[in-house]
Amino acid sequence: AFKLNEGARLDYQITTPNLRRSVRNARIYREQRFSDHAPLIIDYNCDL
Repeated sequence: AFKLNEGARLDYQITTPNLRRSVRNARIYREQRFSDHAPLIIDYNCDL
């Protein structure tokens, strides 16, 4: 399933409409194999 990209998505980042506007990049790192999961990284541009 992993090789065919047919697996279930188990890890999510859920945002509000306002936070969505600050997303600068989102990527699923399929080449990283720490487990059966592929890391999901989202970069936000926001002031803390």
